[in-house]
Amino acid sequence: MRSFAISALREPPFPVGRHEATERVADESIEWAQTFGLIDSSQRVRRLQRADAAGLAGRACPAGSVDGLRLLTDLISWLFVMDDACDEDGLGADPIRLGPAISTLLDVLDRYGNPDVPPPAVGPLGDALHDLCRRTRLHDDHAALLLRFVSQMREYLLALLWEATNRERRRVPEVAEYVQLRRHIGGVHPCLTLTDLASARPLGAMQRANPALLALDLLAVDLVCWCNDLFSYGKESRVDPEAHNLVTVIAQDTAGDEATALRAVANRFNQSLAAYLEAEEALLSSGNDEMTHAAATRRNWVRATYDWSVVAARYA
Repeated sequence: MRSFAISALREPPFPVGRHEATERVADESIEWAQTFGLIDSSQRVRRLQRADAAGLAGRACPAGSVDGLRLLTDLISWLFVMDDACDEDGLGADPIRLGPAISTLLDVLDRYGNPDVPPPAVGPLGDALHDLCRRTRLHDDHAALLLRFVSQMREYLLALLWEATNRERRRVPEVAEYVQLRRHIGGVHPCLTLTDLASARPLGAMQRANPALLALDLLAVDLVCWCNDLFSYGKESRVDPEAHNLVTVIAQDTAGDEATALRAVANRFNQSLAAYLEAEEALLSSGNDEMTHAAATRRNWVRATYDWSVVAARYA
């Protein structure tokens, strides 16, 4: 049934690209994760290698700087490790355990990567997060991007607590609630910010606040998250249906069966892709070169997620 729904997805009509440094950065990112203790066993090393963070980053950032690609890949690796700790290692099923961990990570974010204010001793996840903030801070000509990145990471961490509370209570959220919180749990917003940072032409603060671009952002983030939900549903539902998947949420909301919910998610993706194309066309009609470049970044992420998901061993 899942394969039928996936085949019903409209393939994003965007160019396919891949950064030439992807393979090199893949090895470097695994070394980075090992250096900070994010992966401390051969099993976890293999799990992160199978996730192929660099493969996703290289597709999403095909023409950015190598340093920018490296930073983006390390962020995706960090998010994969955090998600695995929550989803597969049990941390995300117990808000009493997760709460203190989130608190210490928020403490790290409050330092904004300042090298003169060392973070508290919070372990591998905190140390690696501080390193991500520190490296983002090095781009002092783009301070607004650092502020945006830290804010988006806060939203991601706090959304994990909502997810953990739902799991503890075996609660499936309503559709509107899920769609809103999924945008943050997916970690796509900070990934877009670091992709912008890797660009040779990142937007200024006023351009970034353009309502048309903000609307395009939400559509792109939804497309990335719903594509992920559809491709990951098979793995997540083998033992117990994952409450934090659009398929499960729609099935409960409509009292429908699994096949109907899978088709509904595929239809939602296709409809949102059509809306995205319309919104992008309206944004680009201004003829602003900076907006054209920003739109390409969002387009690359939608295409990258689809192509990476097709081959991702993470969902096997």
